[in-house]
Amino acid sequence: MSAEPRDIRDLARFLSQREDLGLDEVFLEGLTREQVLRAAGEARRGARQPSGLPSRETVGADPKERGSAEFPVPGVASASEVDLAGFEYSELAVVAESCQRCRLAKGRTRVVFSDGNPRARLMVVGEAPGANEDRTGLPFVGQAGKFLDLLLASVDLSRKDSVYICNVLKCRPPGNRDPMADEIEHCSPFLKRQIALVAPEVIVAVGTFAAQLLTGTNRPLGKLRGTVYAYEGVPLVVTYHPAALLRNAGWTRSTWDDFQLLRQVMDGS
Repeated sequence: MSAEPRDIRDLARFLSQREDLGLDEVFLEGLTREQVLRAAGEARRGARQPSGLPSRETVGADPKERGSAEFPVPGVASASEVDLAGFEYSELAVVAESCQRCRLAKGRTRVVFSDGNPRARLMVVGEAPGANEDRTGLPFVGQAGKFLDLLLASVDLSRKDSVYICNVLKCRPPGNRDPMADEIEHCSPFLKRQIALVAPEVIVAVGTFAAQLLTGTNRPLGKLRGTVYAYEGVPLVVTYHPAALLRNAGWTRSTWDDFQLLRQVMDGS
């Protein structure tokens, strides 16, 4: 017979003990947002991070130094159990880094939440982390990341100062396979809340899955690009993923054109 935790401190101890025993099933139904956050703080034996957007340096820091949770936050098994719309930025990062919503949680090394400036005018949305991202906890590193940085520099932008970068999925799919529909369904609430909190002036979606999610269509990327869309009133430009350009050099000119379109949108022309 299982014991029922009586308060938040008991709940935190209960979760920590189950993790120590290597038990996967740690979710408890019916927890409120406040209970989730309080339990997270108790189990980490420290105060919860303050609400609001973190500093620029905080977002780019090592996830272990960002105050990432050391155990799966209870009650976050599916989007319906905890309404992410109520979370501030630092709270959202804690929940994302402890998420167990889908199968990808079991194989990940790190959750890849974001990089760049959380007060940036431009948000870049990619598809999913790869091996380098899974190892470092940062999106768009390795050759694809360097290519993205070059594309951004071509229109006088940089991830350090003027760009916020994230992915549709926060965990790496095995073997870098394409994201599955249910994985996108489970993870997209995090992205949508990130967009709402960062409130970018312009979004650029790179890759088919990011472009289709934010445009709400199933059209091929080649037919989507070249047009300015709107996501919740925010101008949206779509283009090829930098990793795809490394395999298909013929798409480079089209991507260049897309970034010139992005620059025009940002300049208001």
